[in-house]
Amino acid sequence: MNAIELRNLTKTYPQFTVNNVSLDVKRGYITGLIGPNGVGKSTLIKMILGMVRPDSGSVKILGCDMPKHEVDIKQRIGIVSDDCFYYEDVSIRDMKRIIAPFYKKWNEQKFNSYLEQFELSPKKKIGQLSKGMKIKFALAVALSHEAELLIMDEPTSGLDPVFRRELLDLLADMMQDEQNTIIFSTHITTDLDRIADYISFVNRGQLVFSEPKDEVLDRYAIVKGDRQLLDSDIRKKFAGVRETAFGFEGLVEDRQEAERLFGNLAVFEKASLEDIIYYNAKGGRVHA
Repeated sequence: MNAIELRNLTKTYPQFTVNNVSLDVKRGYITGLIGPNGVGKSTLIKMILGMVRPDSGSVKILGCDMPKHEVDIKQRIGIVSDDCFYYEDVSIRDMKRIIAPFYKKWNEQKFNSYLEQFELSPKKKIGQLSKGMKIKFALAVALSHEAELLIMDEPTSGLDPVFRRELLDLLADMMQDEQNTIIFSTHITTDLDRIADYISFVNRGQLVFSEPKDEVLDRYAIVKGDRQLLDSDIRKKFAGVRETAFGFEGLVEDRQEAERLFGNLAVFEKASLEDIIYYNAKGGRVHA
């Protein structure tokens, strides 16, 4: 079963379009939504949450249609965003008093245990919290009402490495219960190297692929060789090529095909998620 089903989702802005995106987010797994900044990740998240209405297409969450069942759906999801949408001039305790009544399954004991774990004082005002502490507070709220689906939009952006590691470990622990699902939008791909099961790559408003992470990393490769190997037909095999005075390196989508093409004339290395974003985002020739 899918936790999220997007079908032909389109949203047009004057300078930018999310174009006909269809995507399934598998239930019980962590899906990483990757891509450079400004390519449509946050717009997709906002359409999933009903904060932005698509021009066309449909959104289904946990088997229910959005926006028809929006109130019921939002009882069952948690949201952690790079943006802080809590009142800055109230305390954590008072903010919790405002939020908690909205949720039928609010668990006060669980919330307090997260405050203790994250070393958050209930008396502290939201506006006095660091960025990392605001993310911790948002996470405490998201995890305290039995959310089946956790939607995270750039949650680790600007956080120190220690808390990023702590956050990823917490998410991994959450996934011990195979009913939970996480969609994690980020441009920091090293986070997803550790915890993601599936990767969905968005570029220029379109879905490039959505596949199990291990299959993506097996399929893509970095090829390095002499520039003499490149001609116009060979270049078309690359998602992007970086040339220097000493040779070239480029990203191919099909490692097996590239190995047949180049044989032992080139060196093949495993591509990282960062490589995949970089070369696809640049496209064609990448200047050294």
